[in-house]
Amino acid sequence: MPENLVIIPTYNERENIVRMIDTVFALAGNFDLLIIDDGSPDGTGALIKEKQVQYPDKLFLVERAGKLGLGTAYICGFEWGLQRNYKYLFEMDCDFSHNPKDLPRLLEAAKGNGVGMSVGSRYIPGGRLENWPLDRKLLSIGASLYVRLLTWMPVKDPTAGFVCYRREALERLDFRKIRFIGYAFQIEMKFATRQLGFQIKEVPITFTDRLEGQSKMSKGIVKEAIWGVIQMRWRSFFDTYARVEEVL
Repeated sequence: MPENLVIIPTYNERENIVRMIDTVFALAGNFDLLIIDDGSPDGTGALIKEKQVQYPDKLFLVERAGKLGLGTAYICGFEWGLQRNYKYLFEMDCDFSHNPKDLPRLLEAAKGNGVGMSVGSRYIPGGRLENWPLDRKLLSIGASLYVRLLTWMPVKDPTAGFVCYRREALERLDFRKIRFIGYAFQIEMKFATRQLGFQIKEVPITFTDRLEGQSKMSKGIVKEAIWGVIQMRWRSFFDTYARVEEVL
């Protein structure tokens, strides 16, 4: 039975994708890899298909028509993995800002009693940021403080995107109630996991700004996160993220 599935969304990642695939499959821990490619015009999808010949039972590809958003890509991956009975499902970026060698540490943390997700954290002791300009560091730290104040989540890095979910947490969550498709998606998934009664375990990581390719950060992403947290907190007083059959 499959156990560990790493989900990576891609858009124009030909500089990184082959090295990322080989790095993940060199790890101990028996990780499978699902890549959700949003119609990359740079040929990312073709490179993935070439690597599938090398890893026919470990490397999987879902191709979508155009950029549909980070959140929808991960939800697509969650549904794919749950249908195939994976026990642990991971989110990570393709640009090596998340070090694949940290995947086993996230897996171990997610196995704790009551833990629904583990998070690769930049802002707990042992965590670090590398190659980021000062203005972006201040923006990230400020966003984390803002989210913690509004949501009361005891998570030092609520915007982090390097995550491991236990199957049980994702099975209880109604994906239709996740509203955000940009980076606010990461905040909402943590908030939903906490609301469903699961603990979140943070693991210190070193986050390194991408060395190849272009950043996907934009003003629209920041705006969604600022207003999205307020909307999310307000809705939480009237609704739950649990599946309907669980509420009934």
